[in-house]
Amino acid sequence: QAQLMETGGGLVQPGGSLRLSCSLGGRAITDYAMGWFRRAPGEEREFVAVISRAGTRRDYGGFAKGRFLISRDNVKGTVDLQMNNLKSEDTAVYYCAAANTVTGATPSSVGQFHFWGQGTQVTVSS
Repeated sequence: QAQLMETGGGLVQPGGSLRLSCSLGGRAITDYAMGWFRRAPGEEREFVAVISRAGTRRDYGGFAKGRFLISRDNVKGTVDLQMNNLKSEDTAVYYCAAANTVTGATPSSVGQFHFWGQGTQVTVSS
């Protein structure tokens, strides 16, 4: 069974930055496209970013473009999400997810992902 663990959440002021990290245990990370989703209170889970198995392709939710950067290290078995210029509306629980898909694919729907982490809280507030 794959195990995903997120770290790096916390409290940050508007305009600040945070870097989230996710590690995959129990499976070879190279078999998975890796993504980040988030869920704000009272909202549905929302797509943030995804990176393909080899790291050659990326896709972002509209709000994330130009502010967030997803990267992966297939040797370490990790995927990171660098978040810059954070806004209060970015406050949410952020989830790491793994999709067992073909090389080059960048899935973006919740149903396309097979394994999920427990989530890490990000709060943007002054």
